[in-house]
Amino acid sequence: MTGPRPLVELNAVTKVYPRGTIAVRALAGVTLHIRAGEFVAVMGPSGSGKSTLLSILGCLDRPTDGEYWLGGEPVAGLDDLALSRIRNRSIGFVFQSFHLIPELTVLENVQTPLLYGGVPVDQWSGRAESCLGRVGIAHRATHRPFELSGGEAQRAAIARALVMEPRVLLADEPTGNLDSATGEEIATLLSDLHAEGRTIILVTHNETLARRAQRTVRLRDGHVDLPEGPA
Repeated sequence: MTGPRPLVELNAVTKVYPRGTIAVRALAGVTLHIRAGEFVAVMGPSGSGKSTLLSILGCLDRPTDGEYWLGGEPVAGLDDLALSRIRNRSIGFVFQSFHLIPELTVLENVQTPLLYGGVPVDQWSGRAESCLGRVGIAHRATHRPFELSGGEAQRAAIARALVMEPRVLLADEPTGNLDSATGEEIATLLSDLHAEGRTIILVTHNETLARRAQRTVRLRDGHVDLPEGPA
């Protein structure tokens, strides 16, 4: 390995789920290194291990075996509280279904990570408004999620993912609930964020969307299968 240490390092990561008397191996020795500022797509058929990989990368789950280092720090063995702090401060999540809180305004949704991250209250509005402006929906700040189009809802979710200035942006099928034109707008936004230097890991079935990334890693039966692009 040459140059700076990768931001994301998975080394021989295995994940096994018990199913009664059977052990289901979702990941089988995955090694994956991602540099800061890189845009990587993860693809594979259903059951290939994509969701499990995303859960481990997002510190929502722990590997059964192997190492996960984020920013040069080992995270695989951390307790729940420590993992929660890493999720809040270092990882931004963008989901297919947006996961906005319906009772809150768009601005309040974007501010939510700041509450859990212990950011001073007097910074909330400025940081959230800045992120909404970055994704192009500052004019929708006082609206509630049910008043938004699908594209606007996803932009709000991206703004929320950015508000803590995370090290890594994880996007799970971010265009899956959008029509093709709106999906293309969101894809362009992700490309623009990458051009600003953000590290993005994208899980998708969409080959067109995956081509936005610098390289594609393909999973099959819990193994990395034919990674493409630079190492």
